[in-house]
Amino acid sequence: RLGFAVTDNKTAKLVKDKLGPWAVSGPAMWAGISAFSDNKWIEETKIQLADNAKKLDLILQALDMEIIGGTSLFRLVRHECANEMFERLGRAGILVRPFDENPNWLRFGIPANKADFDRLENALVG
Repeated sequence: RLGFAVTDNKTAKLVKDKLGPWAVSGPAMWAGISAFSDNKWIEETKIQLADNAKKLDLILQALDMEIIGGTSLFRLVRHECANEMFERLGRAGILVRPFDENPNWLRFGIPANKADFDRLENALVG
């Protein structure tokens, strides 16, 4: 797993002071360097993520979930039955993030492929 922040020096120092040293494995560094040096992969991935986010939006909206936030990697939704959906999806082996402070919210990761979309949709409807 690889994560990073793009920021100014002052903010970088604050983050470093709060988190301390952060170990990153060799394979993660290799994958990050490879990905960021492959402009074709970057552009194709941006397009695929945007397309998949739109597909997820349609599924969630069809189930009366209100999309209240997100990025090309996730969607944050509000629904009065969020807790029940969380439980149902968990039983189906699909992890979404609930929010204790906002029990009507769930965060969905963007599915990667047709099989993942089908699995999610079946679990939501079933």
